[in-house]
Amino acid sequence: MVMFYNYMFIFFILSGLWSFVSKRKHLLSTLLSLEFIVLGLFFYIFFILLFYFELYFLMFFLTFGVCEGALGLGVLVSMIRSHGNDYFNSFNILQC
Repeated sequence: MVMFYNYMFIFFILSGLWSFVSKRKHLLSTLLSLEFIVLGLFFYIFFILLFYFELYFLMFFLTFGVCEGALGLGVLVSMIRSHGNDYFNSFNILQC
């Protein structure tokens, strides 16, 4: 049963990475795939630390995951306000 959970977590993380690499057109889809990777890592760390009765690290991990999501949404809103869409190909670094 433990091996099933290990394979499930590896599947979560790898499918999130595949989604991140393959769907690079929209910023929102890349942010969702990053959150899926964070969720997979959270479950993996939870089941590892559950055996050691040391779950305080999970609060720090969740805090950083929420901050990462909030920063990503802030960048998304800023990009939509300045360019009108969330396509990466319309985003030019040389523009002001």
